[in-house]
Amino acid sequence: MKLGENIIGQSGVQPFFKVANAEAVGLTPPPLRRGDAVRTYVRSLSGFQKEALVTSARSGLTWRLVSDEGAYLSGHDAAPCPLAFLTTGMIAAYMNEITALAEEHGATLRKLRLIQDNYYTMKGSMRQRTMVGGALPVELEVEVDCDLEDAALNGLLMDAVSASPLNGLMRGKLSSLFTLTKNGEALTTGNATALDAPTVLAPQGEQPLPDIGSLTLIERIGMSPEKAVKKGTFAAASSLTDEQDRTLNPAAICTPREDGVKEIEQRLYSPHGSVFRFLSDEAPAAGGQGRAPDAVTLISAGIGFCFMTQFGRMASMEKLDLPHYAIVQDTHFSLGGASGGTGQAGEADPVETHVHLTTKEPDDIARDMLDVSEQTCFLHAFCRTDLKTKLKVTRV
Repeated sequence: MKLGENIIGQSGVQPFFKVANAEAVGLTPPPLRRGDAVRTYVRSLSGFQKEALVTSARSGLTWRLVSDEGAYLSGHDAAPCPLAFLTTGMIAAYMNEITALAEEHGATLRKLRLIQDNYYTMKGSMRQRTMVGGALPVELEVEVDCDLEDAALNGLLMDAVSASPLNGLMRGKLSSLFTLTKNGEALTTGNATALDAPTVLAPQGEQPLPDIGSLTLIERIGMSPEKAVKKGTFAAASSLTDEQDRTLNPAAICTPREDGVKEIEQRLYSPHGSVFRFLSDEAPAAGGQGRAPDAVTLISAGIGFCFMTQFGRMASMEKLDLPHYAIVQDTHFSLGGASGGTGQAGEADPVETHVHLTTKEPDDIARDMLDVSEQTCFLHAFCRTDLKTKLKVTRV
């Protein structure tokens, strides 16, 4: 049985679009600290369906994105799952840095294609509050025809990986920061680390209107191929069982097109799910044309979507009253070391999230919802885990 209405599929609205009336919507980016400051507003729609608005201080653009889950969470599969967004944003960021650094070095990269696998774990019992989400090292394969010697090519690619803005969330251990409100009233947090800053409220402006471009920004193209993943899962509703010990494996294949847009085929091997074709393009401020969501927009949306899923998952499993929930999330990234010309490894601040719950549950249950959602969120685990990208080079 599928959870909730298929609002995304039945809305008649494009799933992804650039927001034409961004100022009227009322979502403003946070102040710049590093190189880019991104504010993401995510709200629940129905079941595991969610809508995100993402606005960037650097680009000045606001994007509307949506997310859903597949059969493994009794979802409608009407849009990509949350983990798809960080994987696609990450591979797009790697492509940005690799091509920028190659140009800087005067190296020509032919037949360039990136293949990336991300891995996450979920272990423990929801009922006993021992369930914890985890993140494992990333695997990146670079297919390329190039005149550089092996050592020079490997060095260039390793430098490009470090130059990615996402490097700041991967290297080191960053504990995310939170504020919590229940029915509009501020609450102290429980185990989740409190953010020492005023609560940021959800935008109260107009509904976002699409700025229609010529590109189809997201498209479902079938089911992912079956792949053997140790402790992988295929069964329907498998992600809703109380006791879990499983590995998740979202993946992506990124190819640069002649028009400068990156085409990304996103796959979900475990739990077994759909293939979605994403497009990504950097904003004019970053050397692109702003025709599709940029890497940092996809990354920020992914973190927000994944965290929001954990609230819905807990409420569903524990039969809690949670008719509406939303977050306002701020992410702060440095510019890319190559694409942004800093010459440095990518850096980031801890993710800052303002949680807004509508519920009849008591305050302690609201705190518990935040604590469990942070503890089981794969992408907050990604931030608090020191991770490396394992690089493989294949000459073609």
